[in-house]
Amino acid sequence: MNSTAQLTGSLLRTYNTIFQHPVSHNLEWRHVHALFRHLGQVEEEHNGSLRVTRNGQILVLHPPSGKDVAETEELMALRHFLQRSEPTAATPGDGALHWLLVLDHHEARLFRSELHGAVPQTITPHEPDEFFRHAQNSQNLSRGKDKPDPNSFFGPVVKALEAPGPILICGTGKGHSSEMEQFVAWAKQHHPEVAKRIIGTLVVDESHLTVNQLLAKARDFYATHASSPA
Repeated sequence: MNSTAQLTGSLLRTYNTIFQHPVSHNLEWRHVHALFRHLGQVEEEHNGSLRVTRNGQILVLHPPSGKDVAETEELMALRHFLQRSEPTAATPGDGALHWLLVLDHHEARLFRSELHGAVPQTITPHEPDEFFRHAQNSQNLSRGKDKPDPNSFFGPVVKALEAPGPILICGTGKGHSSEMEQFVAWAKQHHPEVAKRIIGTLVVDESHLTVNQLLAKARDFYATHASSPA
């Protein structure tokens, strides 16, 4: 199978761990091996390395000495291979990707391309001890918890959205309690080129929506937006 659309269970968890931010240091080699056997063609070379082929892209994996993929460089190589080997379907009349950003206080999930059964890249705030700032009064509190520093949370989100294409954002809450609204305001101030690509926001109760339901909302939005008069 060459698509990530049908990943479930440990395969989906492994895929999401590869794209996790900050990077994970608990990624087991056996899970990576199983994922790439599922996504592509794997051949064992005479020196014990694995040659993975997926959609014309090739990656040579060298089994680590321990049970985990411990080096950040190795994990990034896995991530980049998955990104460049991902099958893409061109949008009629539009070569750019469509983006869906699902954002709350705990994480950002990014879906790209045609939004059909997509697997998200997940970005989470950094560790609280290092990057969280304590709110000084109740007006700055978000759901009664310390808020992640915008630069450490939103910065990687903007970085991930560098590829061209319109952006739809889904989130919960209003005003100070809405990470979605805070991100839009922050992007307008710090990254206006990205903010200009945000073509809509939707307030949703994501805790009660499956990934497929979120993607369906995004497809409906983009279909309506495409058919609207310029």
